[in-house]
Amino acid sequence: MAKKDQRIGTCELCRREEVLTTVHHLTPKEMGGTFEPTANLCIPCHKQIHALYTNDELAIRLNTIDALRKDEKMSSFIKWIRKQPSSKVPKIKKSNARKQK
Repeated sequence: MAKKDQRIGTCELCRREEVLTTVHHLTPKEMGGTFEPTANLCIPCHKQIHALYTNDELAIRLNTIDALRKDEKMSSFIKWIRKQPSSKVPKIKKSNARKQK
């Protein structure tokens, strides 16, 4: 059963269908994005974004779906996750580069 902030749908980032999605603030709320655009993302994509990037990076240069798709680290993850079944929720670890910031 999905939580109230989750629903079954299509991930706007990887475009997988029939996945559990959550709302992602394209500009983090902590950076003034409370009332800015959001996107429905599958849980793996959402977790991967926050594992790879700081809120500063997300607010400054990765605040659109297109920018996220074009980013080298995220695009390789998207290529991989698109091949996975919609039921797969892989374990996501923060990158070493992200941990140091």
